Amino acid sequence: MTHLLHIETSGKNCSVALSIDDRIVAQRCVTSEQFIHAEQLHLLINEVQHKSGIAWKDISAVAVSKGPGSYTGLRIGVSAAKGLCYAIECPLIAIGTTDILAQHASLSNERNAIIIPMIDARRLEVYAAEFDASGNRVTEDEAIILDAFYFEKFQLKNMILIGDGATKCSPLVGENVEIRETLPDAAMMIDLAKKRFNQKQFENLAYFEPHYLKAYVPGISKRSVL
Repeated sequence: MTHLLHIETSGKNCSVALSIDDRIVAQRCVTSEQFIHAEQLHLLINEVQHKSGIAWKDISAVAVSKGPGSYTGLRIGVSAAKGLCYAIECPLIAIGTTDILAQHASLSNERNAIIIPMIDARRLEVYAAEFDASGNRVTEDEAIILDAFYFEKFQLKNMILIGDGATKCSPLVGENVEIRETLPDAAMMIDLAKKRFNQKQFENLAYFEPHYLKAYVPGISKRSVL
């Protein structure tokens, strides 16, 4: 049997799930606007492992969302995943956040629509990519400034926009576009993670980094240091 631990921290959700083959045996999720991943993630991991009854030594691999998404959330999730892999000597699987959302949307896509995951990148910017109706990737992830010109290339095609950045598009799209404000979750990763495990698509623990897509630009502190 394949025992996979799944960690998703790319956005407001801090979520963990543990699966045996195709079945979820334990999951926990906390959602907050304050990004409480640092305080909650390891607690959730311990809760899920305890609830599942699966020993750490029996974990086959750890799967983590690699981004794009929140810089802080991705760093915390990937650091935790790599630490666990080193400790229990198991491989690391990385799954793109847009892949997670596209796979989830494809499960209920009766209109055979194009799927475009959209992750909020603040203001009018999103991280997005195009997938076909079955959730297969068509384009690479890119940072997009939302305007009417972006949607012109799709003309009147059916589309599903999914993610916390999708609602920004409401004024720009027509009735043929379905908007799903869905957050990525560890429970959505199972099929993709198992496929990568079976194909032995593992990451190099020493060198793997999150897929930030854009360089991190730290803010200027407003506190006086004097």
